[in-house]
Amino acid sequence: MAKKFPEQPAHPERNCWGCDRYCRADSMLCGNGSERTQHPIELFGLEWAKACGADVGDGAPADPAPAAG
Repeated sequence: MAKKFPEQPAHPERNCWGCDRYCRADSMLCGNGSERTQHPIELFGLEWAKACGADVGDGAPADPAPAAG
């Protein structure tokens, strides 16, 4: 089972986010290349999950459909 992907980690720069291992940036074990994969919060900012349509958090939809009527 995959680990839950953290939406807003405290220090995303300390880990590689390229696989489920979340290795330290200075000791990557998976062979995911020579550079770490950045967390989406580093690339897109605090609202990355909403902007990217990611399924993280409590599972509730970010923008529920309006009621018909």
